[in-house]
Amino acid sequence: MKTIENRNRRVALGLAAASCALALCSPLPAAAQDAWPTRPVKIVVPFVAGGTTDVVARALAKDLSEMWGQPVVVENRGGAGGNIGADVVAKSAPDGYTLLMTSGSIFTVNPHMYAKMPFDAKKDFIAVTNVASGPQVVTVNPSIPAKTLKEFIAYAKSQPGKLNFGSAGIGSQVHMAGESFIDAAGIDLVHIPYKGEAASYPDLVTGALQLVVGNIAAVAPYVNNGRLRALAVTSKTRSPLLPNVPTVAESGLPGFENTGWFGFMVPAGTPKDIVDKIHRDTVKALQSTEMKARLFVAGMSPVGNSPAEFAAAIDKESAYWAKVVERRKLKAN
Repeated sequence: MKTIENRNRRVALGLAAASCALALCSPLPAAAQDAWPTRPVKIVVPFVAGGTTDVVARALAKDLSEMWGQPVVVENRGGAGGNIGADVVAKSAPDGYTLLMTSGSIFTVNPHMYAKMPFDAKKDFIAVTNVASGPQVVTVNPSIPAKTLKEFIAYAKSQPGKLNFGSAGIGSQVHMAGESFIDAAGIDLVHIPYKGEAASYPDLVTGALQLVVGNIAAVAPYVNNGRLRALAVTSKTRSPLLPNVPTVAESGLPGFENTGWFGFMVPAGTPKDIVDKIHRDTVKALQSTEMKARLFVAGMSPVGNSPAEFAAAIDKESAYWAKVVERRKLKAN
């Protein structure tokens, strides 16, 4: 009798263990998946603090923190045209807790300029959404004897190779906006790269630099207080942030257009449900009246496209910049 009882007890324990193992192997219920995030989320900005990428990231971090009920912390990791910060994210755990706020050039320009990249721009990331876009501004030191873009082009042509233009680093959006303008204008300027866009403006103000084709959010405060002079914006139409500044196209270079953008990327392998949640909540944040007002003040417009649309746009822009890099003979290493 006791033998039968022992056998039954062993069978019951075995069934209980099997049930526990099965539960551990089964997919997490929807409620558990929806719980993400359960701890702080980090947004890596691959440039120093104060630039446009940083401004956009911090604006979104505030709203996403409130939506997710967890701290969303911005970490600046500048250098190598954004490659250092992007590489940090590429090598992070694909769990949604490390996001990259990228500028377009890291994925559309750097692969064509750098002989060796620390990551694969197409294989190591998942595109989440283009957050916002906006124009750049052709900006000069007020001591430059040029009140218009035409006058600046003529001035630059009179002394080739003697004027300096600054950027947020080799291959950055600010660098490429400058190269695109210089190429279209047929002038010769010396490139001086900085570790982030914000770092270039003190030297532009003092006259160590003569020109920066910078993001409008970073440039506008200097222009509005008279420390710098804006000659033209690079968008198709004038910006409401600088309504009296003409476009490059209407200033003597017909058809010229160049806009910068900023978007979220996550490491390849991040679960689709987490990618979808980041996308969905980011789009929701971008639709708020407060966020639209913040971006407007920064000269930006919200985008919020789908991951597939974002990835396709990156591929198309990358093909364009490949030709510019080849024509300009640009190299980073």
